[in-house]
Parts: sequence; C-alpha cells; structure tokens
Amino acid sequence: MAGTGTIALSLGLCLCAGQLVATPAASAAAPVVEAAAASAIKPKITNSATRSIAWGKAVRVTAKVIDPKTGKVVTKGSVRLQAKRDGKWRTWVTRKLSAKGTVTLAAEPHITGYFRTQYTGATGYSSVTSPGIKVTVRSSGAKVLAEARKHKGALYKFAAAGPKRFDCSGYTQYVFRKTTGKKLPHKANSQQKHGKKISKSKKRIGDLIVVRSGSYGTHAGIYAGNGYMWDSPHSGARVGKHKIWSNNYVVRRLAAA
Repeated sequence: MAGTGTIALSLGLCLCAGQLVATPAASAAAPVVEAAAASAIKPKITNSATRSIAWGKAVRVTAKVIDPKTGKVVTKGSVRLQAKRDGKWRTWVTRKLSAKGTVTLAAEPHITGYFRTQYTGATGYSSVTSPGIKVTVRSSGAKVLAEARKHKGALYKFAAAGPKRFDCSGYTQYVFRKTTGKKLPHKANSQQKHGKKISKSKKRIGDLIVVRSGSYGTHAGIYAGNGYMWDSPHSGARVGKHKIWSNNYVVRRLAAA
C-alpha cells in the first residue's frame, strides 16, 4: 500500500476509502503555470552608447525597453550593464527604468571590450538581453602615466628594458609599448624622432621627454606635470618622479589626449 500511495501522490491523486480520486487543485496547477509563462511578453531592448573613449573615461550606455505589442515603453523593472571579461559576461551596474522607459548606465572599462544590457523582467514581461557592442578604449596620457607609476622603485640597469629593471630608454620603450602598442627604439637619441613634435609650452602628462646635449638625445623620460618626469635616471638610482633638470629637451606625443 505504501508504494501505491507514493505513486498516487505523484500523479496528483488521492487514495480515499481504497479508491483513487483525482485531486482538482493538483491537476490544474501545471496548466496555470504554463499559461502564466506563455502570457509574458518579451520586450525589445535597444542601446545607444559611446563606441570610443579615452582611457580613464567612462562608457555610457542608454537602454530603452519597448513593448512590441503596443509600441509603448516599459517602465517596470531594471536593466543591467554587463561587460565581457575572460570569456564571461559580468554585471557592473544595475538601475531601474525611468518613467520614460530608459536608463543610462556608466562604467570605466580601461580596456577595449564588449558591453551589453539585460532587462531583468517584471510582471507581465520576460527578461531579454541585447546583442554585445564593442567599445574601444583609446590610449591616453593618463594611461601612459598610470603605467609609468607602476614601476616606481625599479632599479636602474644599463641596457635593461623591463619589466623589473630598466635603463632610461628601456623604461620609456616598455611603458609606451605597453600602453600605446608603439615600438620605440632602445636609444634616447633615436626615440626623439618618434611621435608628434610638441612645443614645450603645450606638453601634457604622458608625453615623451628627451633631454639633449646639443641636438643629441642623451636621456628619456615621461612627463608627469609641473616640470617633473618619470624616468630611470642612472646607475644606482631607481625609477621615480624627478625634476626635469635641463631646458634643452624635446617633447614628443605618442598617445591621444
């Protein structure tokens, strides 16, 4: 009898006075759930976004959710901003829809990659995810300077080009390759011929500084602002921010603003 009772319950039946009797509530439950799922509307989600930003700036994505049956905006529920990192979509920020059916989400990516938005759903509406959009992060002076700072304290070594020890041109070579993808020669005199020539009065953080003797480049560094540069000075010294000691130098720009 125990086995019969187990089977009866799993079928939504009741064993009453030795007879199997259908239980109306149990047998009706499944169709009700299916009907509710079938009635949920799949909305349409559209995005407008900045496709190219400078390093250190935020990407802004405005999502709009529309009911395809009525053409009106959906104002219930929330939208997630997701970024693809290491092959997986990760949520960065979630916000509720406004009365206009839109929401603007922002994040600071630091690297070029894909973003998408995901409507979480609400009563009467199912969740929906937008296609991914590529956002390009341009190299900038701020990015160059951030990388330069990472190597503070690295000991000078002649002919070394990182990542643990550097001479002057090896240091600038490494930092600019890492941040801009541009390959500088491993020699200060040769580096002064690369990038865009900039007047001293218009130099910006992240610009290449090449100190000269006459017209010959003898030392290279990265402009840090206020008359200072990040460099690997000489034997026995370490990478750090130091005063530009000479007025005889040229400025070259390899990164965007």
